[in-house]
This record gives sequence, structure tokens and C-alpha cells, in this order.
Amino acid sequence: MKKHYNLKMALPGLGVLLLGLAFSSCGKNDRSNPADIKKVGHVVVIYLENHSFDNLYGSFAGANGLQNANASNETQVDATGTPYTVLPAIPGTPTFPTNLPNGIFNIDQYVANDVITQDVLHRYYQEQMQIDGGKMDKYALYNSNSAGLSQGYYNTSLLSLLSIVQQYTLCDNFYHSAFGGSFLNHQWLIAAASPTFLNAPTSIVATVDANGKVLTDGAVTPDGYVVNTSFTVNTPHPATAPVANLVPEQTNPTIGDRLSDKNVSWAWYSGGWNNAIAGTPDATFQFHHQPFAYYKNYADGTQGRKDHLKDETEFIAAAKAGTLPSVSFVKPLGLDNEHPGYSDVALGENHTVELINDVLNGPDGKDAVIIITYDENGGFWDHVAPPVIDKKWGPGTRVPAIIISPFAKKGYVDHTQYETVSILSFIEKRWDLKPLATRDQNANPLTNAFKF
Repeated sequence: MKKHYNLKMALPGLGVLLLGLAFSSCGKNDRSNPADIKKVGHVVVIYLENHSFDNLYGSFAGANGLQNANASNETQVDATGTPYTVLPAIPGTPTFPTNLPNGIFNIDQYVANDVITQDVLHRYYQEQMQIDGGKMDKYALYNSNSAGLSQGYYNTSLLSLLSIVQQYTLCDNFYHSAFGGSFLNHQWLIAAASPTFLNAPTSIVATVDANGKVLTDGAVTPDGYVVNTSFTVNTPHPATAPVANLVPEQTNPTIGDRLSDKNVSWAWYSGGWNNAIAGTPDATFQFHHQPFAYYKNYADGTQGRKDHLKDETEFIAAAKAGTLPSVSFVKPLGLDNEHPGYSDVALGENHTVELINDVLNGPDGKDAVIIITYDENGGFWDHVAPPVIDKKWGPGTRVPAIIISPFAKKGYVDHTQYETVSILSFIEKRWDLKPLATRDQNANPLTNAFKF
């Protein structure tokens, strides 16, 4: 009988005990044999939403977490660089005090993790200003949505995913590849590149000063890159989206193209996809979370779309039947993806638990690698300054990444530096694919997380 990893048994009362377990951690290669990566038969990427590492795993044993934060990066400052007396008040939720001390605070003491909170601001230009050259001190300032909520964190011991994370590998030095929000990071996940929209309407183009500082915000940069939430000219897109603002079809290569060129099976599975294509999108379906739909090879009516863009229900069926493609990207419906504003942590994690169980308990679980990460930090603070790799694009703030596999190191915290495109690098390494760009070519391919 296969072992059933019922993660819903990660009861709050067990959290403190579990957090006390000893974890090995290392940033070196541990004599891994690169040839053993060929043992991986299936890669499953579950792409969740909008939480920084410290926001969820700041008290995980053995990780670089909140215990390493200090006053210099916790303390938030105003536009003049002066520390706030107290955190800016969090609007819309009376349960949060209006006089929270200037620093970090535990959200659970005011709002449980199964309650939806306000969204936190997360946009291309603003995240760069929040990071403030690595000082990490302007998250509350550049957060017009919810002010001081950026400094909140959840109790790690209460997370539904905790017990399985403790059994496998948690990466505590993993960053989302592009500054800003979900739209841009989904594009980097599949293409290691930012979409272009030359001659975009002036109304959606940002303006910047001579130093590149934003003067008026917009979805498109002055040099024609789409960086904030935008919708494709293809379906699905909101019925209310102005036609002139729809992003034209992209033609640069994607990881899907690379896989297809090598006859490696793959699919992007999205919660609510079938309903959206039928013109009846679910209330929390996120049109800008469907990155392949922006590309000519997966446009309306193409064979590429028919073969590779599917509903999440098809992933669940394939996992149970043992008919998963070699590479699966899974994007839960908005309700199930942990995004503040329309989902909550518990709801998203419980759904993720079910997806993990479907894979591990199915016939393909024996050679699968499940990678769970977050598209971006969602505007939540983290104490670790991101590395400087590409000053224009990123990476941005640190996010959680979890590696679950029979091949993964057990009870392990991996301190190796990774980023979103490390996922592409891993897939490319496994199937001998040509890199898409220099970022995925140079990114560490996650191999330190495995015991090959």
C-alpha cells in the first residue's frame, strides 16, 4: 500500500514540537551525481501566490528566518527616511490595532490564517522602491493597499503544509525572478523574459525621470516591456478589457517550445480554465495567470493550445491514473492560490495538500519531483536583501520554495541561492534543453536539494 501523506493532520498543537526537530542544512553540492537527474520521470510545478519567505516560514527550524532579522531591516521609514513612530495603520480591518510598533508582527494574533486579508501592493517599480537598495525598509511606505500589513507574518507552526515540508527540502535562499507582481513572474517562469508591447497606448505607459524613478505608474515601461497586470489579445481575457490595451501575441521561445522540440510531453493546468474558455469564468479566475495564452504558438485555435493548455481537473485525473506528462505546471484557481484579497493561507495550502497527495499516491509518484513556490512576495516584507543579478529585472524579494520527491533530501534546509528560473534550469538540465536566456542558463538548477 502506498503511503498517504495526509497533510491535513498537521495539527496546530503539534507545530511547536515539529519545529523543534533538527534539520541538516548545506549550500554545497554534497557529491550529487548529475547523471542521476535522469531518474526523474515527472516534474510538477505548483505555482502559488504572494507570500515572502519570512511571511510564512520565518520560524522554520534551521532556516534563515526571523531570528536573523534586526532593527536595521525591520524598521520601516517614511519618504524622508525617518522611521515611523508606529506602523502606518492598516485600513479596512478593525481587528488590527492602529498603533502597531514599527517592526514585524504576528498576523495570527489578530486574524487567523483561514481569513482573507487585504491585498498588499506588489508592482514592478514599487517593489524596487520597497527593497530600497537592500535596506528592506520601505515596504510599508510603498503599500497604498494595506500600509503596515506588509510587516506581518504567519505562525509557521500553524501552516497546513508544515509536516510535509519537514519531511523534504525547504529552500530558504530562493527569490522570485522579476521585480513586481504575478503577471511578470508568470512570464519569467515560462520564458525567462519580459513580454513586449511596442507602441502601446500612451495611457498605459509609465513615465520615469532621468534616474529611472517612476513618475506616473503604468503597465508598460517607456521602452516597451509589459511589467504590470495586462491581458492578452487572445482568450481568455476580461470582457471589459479595452481592446487597444490587450498585449499582442509574443513570439520569443518558452519552455513549452523547448520541450515540444524534444518531444517531451508537458501541459499547463489551470483551475477554472474550461469555464473561462467557455466564456463563464469563475469569480476568482485570474486571466493574467495564464502565461502561455500570451504566445502565438498557443493562441486561439492552435494545436499548441489544444495539446498543452488544460484544466486543473485534468491534472488531478492524470495524477491519479498515472498518465501525467513529463512536465506539469499547475496553477490553482484564485480561490485556492493563497493570494490575499481573494484567498487565504489555509484554503490555498489545503488545496495544495490535495494536489501533492494526488501525485505521491498515484503511479507517477515514484519518480516525480514536485516543486512548490510562490510567484512573488505579494508586497510582504522579508529581512534578506535579494542578490543583484540584473538591475533592470531582478530578482525580487525572497519567497518559499519546497522540493518534494523520493529523490529530495529529507528534513533538509537548502541555503543555495536559487530563483524562479532555477525551475527552468532544472527542467533544461533533466531533458538536455537549450536555455531560453542567460538568466536560466546561469541559474543554479536546484540540484543541491536532491540526494541523487
